[in-house]
Amino acid sequence: MPKVKTNSGAKKRFRLTGSGKIKRKHAYKRHILTKKTTKQKRNLTHFGLVDNADTNNVKMLLNLK
Repeated sequence: MPKVKTNSGAKKRFRLTGSGKIKRKHAYKRHILTKKTTKQKRNLTHFGLVDNADTNNVKMLLNLK
């Protein structure tokens, strides 16, 4: 049986927390920041968690399942 490769894009975008949840960054923080409010930009800085509906797909990309 050959080894199963981890998806290269997914391993750069997701990290596991200590409790096994999947951490992700928020979108919309790269450019066109002048029209976004300071509060919006500040809230986009923090990490979020992957939704339960998407967890299985992300785990398959990371070969955690």
